[in-house]
Amino acid sequence: MTRKKILGSHVKRLLSGVSDHGKRHLTEVETDLIQTNLLLEEAIEKLSRNFMAIHETVTAQQAAINLLLDGGSPSPEQKAELSALSEQVGTYVNAAVTSMQFQDMTSQLIDRTLKRVTGLREFLGTLGAHGAEMVPDSGSEEIVDLLGKVSMALAIQSLELRSVLRKAVSQKHLESGDIELF
Repeated sequence: MTRKKILGSHVKRLLSGVSDHGKRHLTEVETDLIQTNLLLEEAIEKLSRNFMAIHETVTAQQAAINLLLDGGSPSPEQKAELSALSEQVGTYVNAAVTSMQFQDMTSQLIDRTLKRVTGLREFLGTLGAHGAEMVPDSGSEEIVDLLGKVSMALAIQSLELRSVLRKAVSQKHLESGDIELF
């Protein structure tokens, strides 16, 4: 193979690798952001539903309290209903608190997304630093050697970043079982 073909092959492999690496990480960033958005939507829906249920239950309790304040005497059924309403408030408050677990999952997703962005920036920084070492009048062999060093450095960085990001984001939902995000 001629020097020109070897050089062209190295440049092509390097550019393809940088492109693939960047696209892969940007796709993962997009996926993490979509999952974060879905978690937020789910949590807001559950919180809204639980707070509305709390409001309805407290309103029903208030009606029983108003009866007592007006000097009325609640029937045994009303007493039982009032007691049940208190338990319902506790249940709805617990469900609302459980719904707020999304904060842990979204924090994990955002942290992973930031690591991806930082890793991609470092990856591109490595490429730029090695590219700065190349002088315009470099010979083919020097360019091939430099491209080999760049490829090796980028491959190592890519593997290191992948190993840091392998962890799945997960959170146990008390209502719906395990949710795992990859």
